[in-house]
This record gives sequence, structure tokens and C-alpha cells, in this order.
Amino acid sequence: MEEDELMTFAGQFDGAICGDDRYTATVLAACAPRLKVISKWGTGIDSLDQKAAAELGIQILRTPNAFTLPVADSVLGYILTFARRLPWMDKMVKDGIWEKIPGKSLSECTLGVIGVGNIGKAVIRRASAFGMRFLGNDIIPIAPDFVLENRLEMTDLMDLMRRSDFISLNCDLNPSSYHIINTESLRWVKPGAILINTARGSLVDEPALVAALQAGSIAGAALDVFEEEPLPHTSPLVSMDNVLLAPHNANSSPSAWERVHWNTIRNLLVGLGLPVDDLDMLQSRH
Repeated sequence: MEEDELMTFAGQFDGAICGDDRYTATVLAACAPRLKVISKWGTGIDSLDQKAAAELGIQILRTPNAFTLPVADSVLGYILTFARRLPWMDKMVKDGIWEKIPGKSLSECTLGVIGVGNIGKAVIRRASAFGMRFLGNDIIPIAPDFVLENRLEMTDLMDLMRRSDFISLNCDLNPSSYHIINTESLRWVKPGAILINTARGSLVDEPALVAALQAGSIAGAALDVFEEEPLPHTSPLVSMDNVLLAPHNANSSPSAWERVHWNTIRNLLVGLGLPVDDLDMLQSRH
């Protein structure tokens, strides 16, 4: 829900469960003082004005590390798909074209991970089994033992973009990462590189990416998230053969969803100061 939709209900509720609803400073001020807690379904809280919430005494609770495993699986799936050219060969054979498309072994490739947090680390652990080389970029220091164990080379963004065959975005959306993929950074991309975004749509300046794809300066992209969702069917991305698209579904996992369902309800009760014993007992039965 956007700001104007939320304003319709402002001041009428004590607690909220939200997805990517836009709780701006204006909405939060209108909801206070009645609103006590916003329980986020999932991890990302970039759609919530955290500073305004703190000033108004409104708690924001979430489920950290909620979808690490399924999202990391999705990233590796995209890497394998592009490296082995699977959907393109399938389409050609079904169209009656018997032509061998050159693929690559992942052991020949370098993976650049922008954002080496829980999901970024899980991606690296999975890809290490395939013998990939790793470059990482983050605004905070990464534990030395993880760097050493995975032969991870931490570097600046320009160097990562220039040397990576695959670039995976796994960082939070914040002022330092907004449009981190833009016209300038796309100029650094190694020819033949693939961009994968399973994090947040606004990490990518979509018109800049479209222009780079059309110019052939980047070989392809896999996008699960977008600045505007659902993605308009008029977007040039929809008609590009070298782009794989998904409806913000990289977190798909029945067990992960179930855990987040229960924890989101639990956070709501905790934030409202209500007992959780009955909820915990009910969850244990499931």
C-alpha cells in the first residue's frame, strides 16, 4: 500500500503487519500515538521510515535472516542457467534448430558479490563447490575467517565490476546502495558479464541497465525485483531474450514462509505487550 492508501486508515489501528507498504513519516505521524508496532513480514524494512518511527516510539520488528537459503539457491540457479545456456538451447531444439551454444564451466568464472552479508555468504558457499573465484564488496568489514576459508578477495566496486563474469546484488537498500548499478558503474562491466538482482529493485537504475543491455555492453541480466512492482508489461526488459525475469519470488520456500508467518504474528503480539504462550503452543502443534 502506498502513502495515500495507508492514510485512509491512519489512527484506526494499534499494530500492523506489513509487507512492502510505504510507512512514510507522514503516515507514521498520522498513525501515532495509537500505533505501537509494525511487524514486518520478512527482513527488508527500507519501505519504512525508521527514523520517524523511532521518534514517535513506534517499534519496527522483523525476521532477520528469513530467506537466506532460498534466495541463495535462486542466485546459483541463475548463474548455472546463464553459464550452461539451458533455456536458450531448449527453445532452439523445440523450434527445430539443432545448434550447439557455447557454455562455460563455473570453474572458469569469477563471481562478484556486492553485499557479503548472510545471503552473500550463502551464495559464495554454494558457488565454491563449483570452483568459482570470488570478489566481494561491502561497506562493512567481513570476518577474516570467512574471507580466508572461501578465498574471497574484497575489493572496490570498480574492480569487482571489471573482473566479474557474474555480478550478484545481495546488499540492503540504503543511501549508499541506491542505484549502485547505474550508467557509470555499468561502464566498468566486463564484456560478457551477467547481472543478478534478487535483493531490492532500487539497487539498479533500470533505464541505465536497459541501455547497457541494448548496447551489448553487458551480456544479460536476471532480475527478481524491480523499482516498480509488478513490472509494467511495457518495460523493454520484457522483450529482451538475454534477460530472465521473476515476480519477486526468489524467497520461495514453504518452510521459510511458514517460519516467517509465525514470527511475524509473534512480533506483533510482543510489540503490543500481549502474551505469546498460546501462540507458541499452537505453533508447536504445527
